[in-house]
Amino acid sequence: MNKLKVGYASVNINAPLGIAVYGYYVPRFAKGYLDDLEAEALALCCDDKKIIVIAVDAGAVPADFVDECRELIEKETGVLGANVLISASHSHTTPFLRDMDMFDYDLEPVFEYREFVKKRLLDAAKLALDDIRPARMGYIVGYAPERVAYIRRYKMKDGTTMTCPPLGDPNIDYPIGELDRRVNVLRFDREGAESVVFVNYGLHADCIGGELLSADWPGWMRKTVEKALEGCKCMFFAGAEGDVGSTNINPTGGDMNDTEISFDNEMKSPGMARFVGRALAGTVLQVFDKVHYIDVDDIGVIHKEILIPANLPTAEELVVAKKYKALHDAGKDEEIPFSAMELTTVVAEAARMCKLEKGSENFRFDLMGIKIGDVAMVGIPGEPFTEIGVELKKAEGWVMIMPCAQTNGDEGYFPMKSAYDEGGYESRSSVFKSGVAEKIIDGGTALLDEMRKK
Repeated sequence: MNKLKVGYASVNINAPLGIAVYGYYVPRFAKGYLDDLEAEALALCCDDKKIIVIAVDAGAVPADFVDECRELIEKETGVLGANVLISASHSHTTPFLRDMDMFDYDLEPVFEYREFVKKRLLDAAKLALDDIRPARMGYIVGYAPERVAYIRRYKMKDGTTMTCPPLGDPNIDYPIGELDRRVNVLRFDREGAESVVFVNYGLHADCIGGELLSADWPGWMRKTVEKALEGCKCMFFAGAEGDVGSTNINPTGGDMNDTEISFDNEMKSPGMARFVGRALAGTVLQVFDKVHYIDVDDIGVIHKEILIPANLPTAEELVVAKKYKALHDAGKDEEIPFSAMELTTVVAEAARMCKLEKGSENFRFDLMGIKIGDVAMVGIPGEPFTEIGVELKKAEGWVMIMPCAQTNGDEGYFPMKSAYDEGGYESRSSVFKSGVAEKIIDGGTALLDEMRKK
């Protein structure tokens, strides 16, 4: 018997110009807007249980920010804070929500914006709860088209590993890993109100660069879907995207139309975001009318804490790390003997080592599971590699499993064990010791099994 009720709301979260922009190891400050930034909330209700899931146009939602939002939402609405999931799109053209300690900049606008967004997420939660009405849910898996996403880590012919190598580099041998092209689509049809469609796909929202604020390709996807499907709203939840980008390292034909190569060897431009967003909207439109409807007679939430050892530096490594960090902080990157993505890698690695010099030997973070009938969401507080998502989707007893990256926290990259041996930007910058991905897979699978039995 279907008991599901669903409410939806969307709010604007545009920031003031001049605010520091999330995403790179170089300072950027907002000089304008390409499109609006938004936060969307979906309230799920079944009998006396209520869950709120919130999708935010942000590079990341720090764990302490999420805790503050949960406390505020619980106080103002009565919905348990533990039943609130907050997920970032991971757009690299959105404002910071915390001090990233990467370069000197004015923190006051960041903290003011953080308080503003917190209040807007509360508004979205309240509005969604006020909008609750009977609904039915359908699910389907689509497939992303070619030329949209690529594994961005490559084994080079000289034996090294490189993230985002130069386009056409003759030293490139092969990509490390296999792309997961599955696009999870979840549709909620509500009585007397708009339908809402969830889209869950693993791809970095980093197609633009520059200093204009934008929701990047997820914004283009949402508005394309909503324009094509009258009376439908679209929400995006990033999948396992830690090692996936949009750059084709061997472009042919019109691949370079309306785009250019950025400082980090990637294809970026507003046109690139438009292309990716429209292409993935096409996937949603292809399957939207063919979802399989199922009854939802129960919803639920479960949390599981994971303990991960820190990726601590040696004394020898710290000497070089402090040198590189000092040069970068002083604006003297030209004195660091690397360029393009290799420069970004050593700067990120140096920042990681300096950060952990006096840090804890272990990290604790929370995985969050949400049950909507026979569909599951798994919130992961950082950037999981593709294989993590693939393995979690193998858990038995579910018709669909949606791994959601950058959810309830911003703890960095979660590379596979093999990536630590191979090298590359993600593993060298990760604050976690080798084995973090496998712990997430084991913990997430256990969480899914436990939630299924409840």
